[in-house]
Amino acid sequence: MSLVKFKRRPFRDLISSDFFDMDDFFDNRMWDSDLLRGRFWNGKTIDPAMNIKETDENFEIELAAPGFGKKDFNVTIDNGCLNISAEKSTSEEEKDETYTRREFSYDSFERSLQLPESVKQEEVKAKYDDGILSFQLTKKEEAKKQKPKVIEVS
Repeated sequence: MSLVKFKRRPFRDLISSDFFDMDDFFDNRMWDSDLLRGRFWNGKTIDPAMNIKETDENFEIELAAPGFGKKDFNVTIDNGCLNISAEKSTSEEEKDETYTRREFSYDSFERSLQLPESVKQEEVKAKYDDGILSFQLTKKEEAKKQKPKVIEVS
């Protein structure tokens, strides 16, 4: 048989125990970004899914961002970095003699991609259609795949 210490104030004892690290508690749990994005935070911050495809001529990027409008996006290229952000908010209010109901939502995201030096930054094109934000990044001539040179044998 082993003796087990009885704890009358378990939370206070937990904080003062050797198994509880106060810094770790606040750094990794309480303020964790997933916690703030979850049920305790009424705003939504999303990380949209992204596909990147490389062809001989260019790079094609697709970013899933349903529910946004074209005017919600802010796309910039700064120091060789493609910065994509979007934000939108909605508000709805309903009044009756006995109650007032007001709901609102806020959605946002930010993504940044370091562009390769082989991309012509001045020719980047963006298009938003059916919830998909698409980019076409044209490669510089020297980066495009060259056709093999056929050497004739004599």
